Amino acid sequence: MDIKEVLKRVDHTLLDRCATFEDIKVVLDDGIKYGVASACIPPCHVKAAKEYVGDRLAICTVIGFPNGYHTTTVKVAETIDAIGDGADEIDMVINTAMLRAGEYDAVLDEIRVIKSACGEHILKVIIETCLLSEEEKIKMCEIVTESGADYIKTSTGFSTGGATFEDIALFKKHVGKNVKIKAAGGISSIADAEKFIELGADRLGTSRIVKILKNEEAHGY
Repeated sequence: MDIKEVLKRVDHTLLDRCATFEDIKVVLDDGIKYGVASACIPPCHVKAAKEYVGDRLAICTVIGFPNGYHTTTVKVAETIDAIGDGADEIDMVINTAMLRAGEYDAVLDEIRVIKSACGEHILKVIIETCLLSEEEKIKMCEIVTESGADYIKTSTGFSTGGATFEDIALFKKHVGKNVKIKAAGGISSIADAEKFIELGADRLGTSRIVKILKNEEAHGY
């Protein structure tokens, strides 16, 4: 697979709590240089990032991150604030406790109101697959499909595990045609990235692909 085909699916990510805007600028510069889909950064840096990149790069940020147990009101306020600051894409975390309790309508309703707050902006729904049973993953495929959200996403990268090939294959089997798939967390090689894409992932949340390319360039590979 042409590396450009991989890069245009990458959400180049830096969500470290200690990341300064100088750190974020490196991610933004690299994102522009390598032609990635977006830069995924903390909400506090969105406004400055959008002013820095303009229309050269899409800005993605996270909502209810990383645990998802914020109230819906707070998540909606975060979403409105992020979009007002210039975010192009929103990655929200579901309330896992609601899902585990079988409160499926509440999970669905929360995604719907956040999608409404997003308007025409892309919404990705992080379900944190490492915490869920197969039945719960399938249920979330159904809920995300019904919600009107644009993507289902595996992981925050801040829990006990990240994306697996098996989960992407499961998503592909159970999501509706209106829902795209994002694999995130633990994507450590270009070969892994290509495999996730082959299995059905349209986006990849990772910092490592760009780092690999920069290292190769630095060593003249």
